[in-house]
Amino acid sequence: MSINSVSTTLTDTPLGRTIAETATDIWNDSCALDELEYAVAFGAVGATANPTIVVDNWKADPDRWAGRVRELADAEPTFSERELAWGIVAEMSVRAAPLLLPAFEASGGRAGRLSVQTDPTLYRDAPAMVTQAFGFSGLAPNIIVKFPTTVAGVAAMEEASYQGISVNATVSFSVAQALAAAEAVQRGISRREADGHDTSDMGPVITIMMGRTEDWLRVVAEREGLILDPAALAWSGVAVFKRAYGEWQHHGFRARLLGAAIRHQLHWSELIGGDVVITMPSSWQKRFNASSVEVRSRIGDPVPYLDELGRLPDFVRAYEPDGLSLAEFDTWGPTVRTLRAFIASYHELLHMVSDAMLPNPDS
Repeated sequence: MSINSVSTTLTDTPLGRTIAETATDIWNDSCALDELEYAVAFGAVGATANPTIVVDNWKADPDRWAGRVRELADAEPTFSERELAWGIVAEMSVRAAPLLLPAFEASGGRAGRLSVQTDPTLYRDAPAMVTQAFGFSGLAPNIIVKFPTTVAGVAAMEEASYQGISVNATVSFSVAQALAAAEAVQRGISRREADGHDTSDMGPVITIMMGRTEDWLRVVAEREGLILDPAALAWSGVAVFKRAYGEWQHHGFRARLLGAAIRHQLHWSELIGGDVVITMPSSWQKRFNASSVEVRSRIGDPVPYLDELGRLPDFVRAYEPDGLSLAEFDTWGPTVRTLRAFIASYHELLHMVSDAMLPNPDS
């Protein structure tokens, strides 16, 4: 059965109704073609890639991607391991982007985006990130480029926005980081408009990785030996996102908020109704679509357990708009943990490229 033959049914699923009946959009948290085809069939209007996703895609079809590395090396004999790795990232992105072009064209660039992430090892180098972003933006008309919400990343977001590149702020876990990224993007777009350039087709988003905020608070609670209501921590990422959404309503930022790092249904159901994006892995999409969760607007519903969560200083840092200074972004727990994970996945990708080029002669 083709995906087109089941698309009518999929549009009547919980996620399909979320998109059709509310202002909330869904993205596929991968650039794998089969997963993206499923997502687009129920109305999803975006997809994403990061080092971990690229490695997972390779592992799902290792013969294909090892072979493509060798073909690329034959075509470009002077390419380094790094250049070959980014060639594979580019190819995965180019294969996925056309599936989103109809949504991109219908929305004037507000939706239909494929995210590509800058090299995570460049998180302290704004000019290098912007240079790499230019290369990504030429891969397809609907590319959006991910920058980490570090000190250098915030500066890179402003410059990239000024240069007309649509930004996705990632490695972001707090209201303070989301605000800093949104303000940087806004400054860049305003400068671009002041110089007489068109910005109408730009579609920036600012990510809050709700599940990774929650993951970090669980680590802190365990490390400190704290006893909290068992239900409280599941609301922590939701609380941060909803607090940020309130700030968005006040400031009217051009960029939309995007919720990521799904851990459970609250990371979808509690955001329904907001003019926001939720990116989720295919496995969670299928679980949610098979569920009986009522699709109704909850974005304005109050968050329980705020007093309980307030016992954690790091929750306060994540929740309050001034909870973190810009100088603290790079050394904050969830930022460090996530950068380490992304850099490890990137190094794994480089090793996979090396293994494809120099297979083990003893095996």
